[in-house]
Amino acid sequence: MSKKTLPVQMFTPGSLTENSIVLGEKLVKQWKIPTDRPLQLAFGSFRQEITVVSAARTSGLRISEPLARRMGLFFRPVLRATYHSKSRTLRLGPLISVLISRDNPEQLDKPFGSISMFCRELVNACRRQGAYVYFFTPDHIQEGSNSIHGWVYDNGWIRATMPIADVINNRLTTRKMENKPSVQHFMKEVKSRYGTHVFNERFLDKNEVFDTLKADQALARFMPESYLLKGLATLKKMCQQYPVVFLKPVRGSLGKGIIRISRQPDGTYQTLATSVGGPRKQTYASISKLFAGLSGKMKTTRYQIQQGLTLIDHAKRPIDFRALVQKNGAGIWSVTSIVARIAGGNHFVSNLARGGTLSSVKEAVSKCILPSEVKNTAYAKLHRASLDIARGIDNLIPAHFGELGIDLAMDSSGKIWLLEVNSKPSKNDNTPLHEQKIRPSVKRLLEYCCYLSGF
Repeated sequence: MSKKTLPVQMFTPGSLTENSIVLGEKLVKQWKIPTDRPLQLAFGSFRQEITVVSAARTSGLRISEPLARRMGLFFRPVLRATYHSKSRTLRLGPLISVLISRDNPEQLDKPFGSISMFCRELVNACRRQGAYVYFFTPDHIQEGSNSIHGWVYDNGWIRATMPIADVINNRLTTRKMENKPSVQHFMKEVKSRYGTHVFNERFLDKNEVFDTLKADQALARFMPESYLLKGLATLKKMCQQYPVVFLKPVRGSLGKGIIRISRQPDGTYQTLATSVGGPRKQTYASISKLFAGLSGKMKTTRYQIQQGLTLIDHAKRPIDFRALVQKNGAGIWSVTSIVARIAGGNHFVSNLARGGTLSSVKEAVSKCILPSEVKNTAYAKLHRASLDIARGIDNLIPAHFGELGIDLAMDSSGKIWLLEVNSKPSKNDNTPLHEQKIRPSVKRLLEYCCYLSGF
């Protein structure tokens, strides 16, 4: 099967019918495309019987304006094309869609909130690489339909009726939205009806990740001791075993709701809880009183209790690392970036939402009091651990992931520990965006979409 990237132009039907398309004579001969009988044109879930007209001086593809509109094509895109001779199908694409949480039609300069610039960046990447992308929300889903209302960019954001895409990237930001019956039914239906690939199809549960990975001997070495906090016995065991433990909401993100518990020299227990204004401190006389103080929170939040780690730090500000691991154009996990995150002055978590700052791995470890061997091997160890963990998630957890944000820590001996895995890594807390610049993370996302769709 041959592939080619073609500029697409539109014409007003006249001597040619609206279901005729014009292709260059050279390509028609090369692909042995018949011009004396109808073919099938495919674009995502869109199907239309068409007739191919061969033209000597045409290098691209010309489609009638009415046909282009039915396909959801507005500007003059560059698309990839393949021809399947057995089924006589000319396929254009890849058609990619991104499922986002919300839109605001009244703010057309920034209709998708904090990820609006990422959406524009992906549009620009698609135009350069020969792909087509649109964006939609759970509110746009219509049961049983072979099309969907979405947003495309054509000198500004416009609403259009689009075919179901070849690939859907799930960027929903809450479990509540993701678990809506309409969303779950839609994802299941498009996979079975159209062979659509949906990736990052669900959130990860912290406890699920740790319980699954620690059962794998090769990955267990990265796992701090962790349990689902079910009662006093687990709390007592962990607090007696470790001077510091952390309680993390099983379904939390951005450092929200984390509680640090430290055993004091006088036998009391001190808690520090993350909050907008800085950590809130409380002291409890005993384990049972500590458990009583936590039991109210445990009614509404499931917690993972985790061994406290002595992280490397700069001026007593803990440092951890975020690796963005993505599948590439061959469907293989690769590390796109690793950044160090240094906790804010009065915080014990490093999330940017809590006042943390970003740094390169090299710069961050150079500020720490560490043996030179640990500093020199830090990046390589983080890189290897990130790939091992991503592959482990892929192999052991039954869901389709194409990119993961993996939070890692390093202790003073250079040992790497897993803190958390995020299946919806942020698109808006990295480098500033420029109109002409496409970040490596966006390029790799597009490469993986092309791989999945067969383009």
